[in-house]
Amino acid sequence: MRRESGISKVDGGLTKMENSVDYHSFDRTNVNSSVAIDCPDDMAPVIDHKLLRYPFCVVWTPIPFLTWLIPIIGHMGIATSKGIIRDFAGPYVVSEDRMAFGNPTKYWELTPVKAKGGTAGWDSAVYYASEEYKTRMHNLCCDNCHSHVAYALTLMNYDDSKWNMVKIWFMFLIHGKYISYGAWIKTWLPFLVIVAVFLTLYAIFWH
Repeated sequence: MRRESGISKVDGGLTKMENSVDYHSFDRTNVNSSVAIDCPDDMAPVIDHKLLRYPFCVVWTPIPFLTWLIPIIGHMGIATSKGIIRDFAGPYVVSEDRMAFGNPTKYWELTPVKAKGGTAGWDSAVYYASEEYKTRMHNLCCDNCHSHVAYALTLMNYDDSKWNMVKIWFMFLIHGKYISYGAWIKTWLPFLVIVAVFLTLYAIFWH
């Protein structure tokens, strides 16, 4: 079943979004978010690796040095229905379409039908989460990029569930996909080189 987009014509052709989303369910109210609803919720989003567009996706990229030592730890962001990536890049900074540590190497495609309010609910939650995290100090251990993504998913009540940084990390570890073989190499090669050097030195000096 196709769902109406929720856009109506007013004032000589200008558009406004109808109240298809309960904005009062979010932490901030009466804010006009510029969400775009171009396709029904049941239409599969188009992912474009060349243009770095990942609609309705959680995305991930390696953090130099940290990911080299622990490849399952990296930097995370969440994309709007248009595929525009928002990520908590540092204290009081939420980037737009420019991830703090480079282009994504992995993504996890979600579906807007599991979000409260569908596509509009998804975009509003990403917007409100990003506005909230612009007011927060970044803490690597307990309030970080994963927390920002988890907060957005909680706001939209994705999959009728509450989210936190540990849950989103674990779910992404299971469901995340590399965008290419080159992305896999970028993620794992430094770690493999470090392991190879360690094993070589161990064999020479301690074996």
